[in-house]
Amino acid sequence: MNRRTWKMPSWLPIDPYILALVGTVALAAVLPASGPAAPVANGFSAGAVALLFFLYGARLSTREALDGFRNWRLHLTVLACTFVVFPLLGLGARVFVPFLLTPQLYHGLLFLCLVPSTIQSSIAFTSIARGNVPAAIVAGSFSSLAGIVITPLLAAGLLGGEGVGFSADSLIQILLQLLAPFLAGQLLRRWTGGFMARHKTILKVVDRGSILLVVYTAFSEGVVAGIWHQVTVVRLLELLVVEALMLAVMLLLTWQGARRLGFGRNDRVAIQFAGSKKSLTSGLPMASVLFGPQASLAVLPLMLFHQMQLMVCAVIAKRRSRDPEARDPEQRTLLVGGSAPAAEAEASRAAGA
Repeated sequence: MNRRTWKMPSWLPIDPYILALVGTVALAAVLPASGPAAPVANGFSAGAVALLFFLYGARLSTREALDGFRNWRLHLTVLACTFVVFPLLGLGARVFVPFLLTPQLYHGLLFLCLVPSTIQSSIAFTSIARGNVPAAIVAGSFSSLAGIVITPLLAAGLLGGEGVGFSADSLIQILLQLLAPFLAGQLLRRWTGGFMARHKTILKVVDRGSILLVVYTAFSEGVVAGIWHQVTVVRLLELLVVEALMLAVMLLLTWQGARRLGFGRNDRVAIQFAGSKKSLTSGLPMASVLFGPQASLAVLPLMLFHQMQLMVCAVIAKRRSRDPEARDPEQRTLLVGGSAPAAEAEASRAAGA
């Protein structure tokens, strides 16, 4: 008798990892880490995030990153979209308070607009759409690094007067938890690079397991603090409407704005996917430091936006791949490495990150 491995139906546009996140939230609601268990969970969560960013540093090729900086106009454009245009949209979303958003959900929405771009999914969708993959690699990585400093500073300026516990200690804690492990990974890459290449599946489990642990810790604190009585299903649906509008605006601005700036088609693909996304990986640990017990409400808009951007960008990437001016598969192979089908499969696996 042959055993079949169950897989998510291809027609179901939900990332299985999002289901794991939802399950983690449900677990925190039923069995939150409280009392003596809370500091233990927080300690494991901080260690998992440090490990996560160490692995990011160990994976990124320093030479590849330095070569990618030659396209400085593209990277400045992505940074402007991430840390200038997005925050302006977030400030503009204040008009929806209190009609569509509660003040707490608005703070989370504004925080979502301040976090850096993604790395894996930006690369994956750029590859599927036959765009400039090396540019997406550097743009996503540079955005994540810059966000370690820029995001807390923006949060201090835009949210500092609205209950966010920002201080110099918060910035130092974020630097120690995110930047220091990343730099350590870069320094040790010479000795760890081979191991990383041979154990990609195991490392992906570590990646996602770390985020699930952060989610569990943050939502446990929210359950213990009793803040979930502040959210209703109607409010969540209204939040989704606002986020859908925001994502549509960013996708349009990144594509048409890059065209106006004179970028070629493949660079525009990288700008659109790197400039319109927000990183769950970077945002969660920052929120836990900045918001404390309120972190669960603060990251809720980010978690919803994360799933939405994956669903929408998957459709756009497939359509972009059929553009008449799209890069030939053989040319993509030179950028991604290996055969074109293999690169496409690897990109599809990474898209859930």
